[in-house]
Amino acid sequence: MAMLGGARAEAQLTLRLTSVPASTPAGAPIYVAGSFNRWNPADSAYRLTRGASGEYALTLPESVRGPVEFKFTLGGWERGELSATGGGVSNRRFTVPESGPATYSGVVEAWQDPAKLPPKVHTASPSVSVIREDFAIPQLGRTRRVWVYLPPGYATSRERYPVLYMHDGQNVFDAFYGFAGEWGVDESLDSLRARGDRGVIVVAVDNGESHRLDEYSPWKNARYGGGEGDAYLDFLVHTLKPYVDGQYRTRPGRLDTGIAGSSMGGLISLYAILKYPEVFGRAGVFSPALWFAPEVYAYARHAAPPLPGTRIYFVTGGREGDTPEVYSGDQRRMIDTLVLAGYRAGVQVDSAIRADGMHSEWFWRREFPAAYQWLFAERSPGAVRRAEPARPRRAPARPALVCGALRSPAPARPASTSPHRGAPCAG
Repeated sequence: MAMLGGARAEAQLTLRLTSVPASTPAGAPIYVAGSFNRWNPADSAYRLTRGASGEYALTLPESVRGPVEFKFTLGGWERGELSATGGGVSNRRFTVPESGPATYSGVVEAWQDPAKLPPKVHTASPSVSVIREDFAIPQLGRTRRVWVYLPPGYATSRERYPVLYMHDGQNVFDAFYGFAGEWGVDESLDSLRARGDRGVIVVAVDNGESHRLDEYSPWKNARYGGGEGDAYLDFLVHTLKPYVDGQYRTRPGRLDTGIAGSSMGGLISLYAILKYPEVFGRAGVFSPALWFAPEVYAYARHAAPPLPGTRIYFVTGGREGDTPEVYSGDQRRMIDTLVLAGYRAGVQVDSAIRADGMHSEWFWRREFPAAYQWLFAERSPGAVRRAEPARPRRAPARPALVCGALRSPAPARPASTSPHRGAPCAG
């Protein structure tokens, strides 16, 4: 339970822990890690001070304003906070007012015990393999692990398949690499294939750990970084896609090429289909972090009219943190924006807000099959493809303003309370 109250006049946001577990070691330091300190679980500048009453408190820097997310730790993600029953807890979320003081008060019910962490196991299906552990990204001067899922029967057929590109590859197929579970994309597609789906190739690119925020943000933000989103997309379009089309039996056209991701991955997926409509004809946008990139609305409003057959699917949960109205409200605003830009609701853009949905892998795993089936409806037996008239195109007008987009880490599972999506994050 958190509440907003008064604080010292010179303060900006004060975090208070009114109660911690009795098992907390005497003198053990308690830290806060969040979007304001690059999720460092042992940042000495973000250590809480214990008062005479037994409460812990920390006043954040004056520069910390707007929406923030955070968790408390004993100095590492293996010693992060848990629920009273030993389960994972969602990231704490709070919107700091633009001026004046505020206080967040809460309790920690339990700490994770590293000795009780269950061993991680590999869960990827036989349909999944790694293309390269060190696939070169010349646009950024980095390398990255890249995964590929091939539909069952690929090796014994001559069929060509559409391709879906996904971000945060650590969390797409294999729970061994994901911090809070995985999407189970391979299991979902294997199951659909067994029921008659014609199949799709999935290529998943690992996030860049400390570079994740930079790579998934199309605009620079003075507070949080970012600004490498265009280079990252150029890698997907000009380096990775040509490689995949050359090595695998793909259907390379735009209507057979999709892109999908969640949170910051949802933001960059939306940006990708708006910037490269001639490359990507499908986009799955899960719980997008639109609230940290407001200029994306202007970009969407002034983008070229949608090409025939374009499909964008949005889904957001009704319980995404302490302020779920931020996510659901931003999604509704983006749908309205796209409709004004010429997208046909229910035909070229569709959306859902699931009342029980949360900002986590289990939610995106559950929602993936429905999103995939709507996006690639033509691949399903008996599906009716809606013909759409061609529209005249105009060049996209990128706003001069810049902004950044902060990733919204998913809530933790009992095995790990890290907010990282497979690796340390940048925000």
